[in-house]
Amino acid sequence: MFAVSSRRVLPGFTLSLGTSLLFVCLILLLPLSALVMQLAQMSWAQYWEVITNPQVVAAYKVTLLSAFVASIFNGVFGLLMAWILTRYRFPGRTLLDALMDLPFALPTAVAGLTLASLFSVNGFYGEWLAKF
Repeated sequence: MFAVSSRRVLPGFTLSLGTSLLFVCLILLLPLSALVMQLAQMSWAQYWEVITNPQVVAAYKVTLLSAFVASIFNGVFGLLMAWILTRYRFPGRTLLDALMDLPFALPTAVAGLTLASLFSVNGFYGEWLAKF
C-alpha cells in the first residue's frame, strides 16, 4: 500500500562502491600478484642478482636523487609561495593561488602523458633536446 522509502541519500551507492572497489582491486592486485608469482619462481641467488644488477642500481640512484632534488625544490618554493600568498595582497593573487592548486586537481596520468609527449623525440622540447 505504502511504498517504503529508502533512507539513503545516494541511491545505488553500494553497487557503485562495489564496482569501484572491484576495479581498484583488479588494477592494484593483478600486477602485484604477477610480480609475486614471478618472484616465487626465482631462487634467492637469482633475486639478489636482479636487484644488484648495475642497471637496477643505477635506476635506484636516479630515483633517489630525483626524489631528493624534487622534495628540496618543492619544499623551498612551496614555502616561498605559501608565504607570499598569505602575507601579501597583489593583483593576480587569486589566479596564482588557483595555479598552485592545479597539481592536486590534475590526474597524475594526464601530467605524465603531457610530459612524455613534450619530451618525446617529436615533441616540443624533444626535438631541441635530441641535438644534445
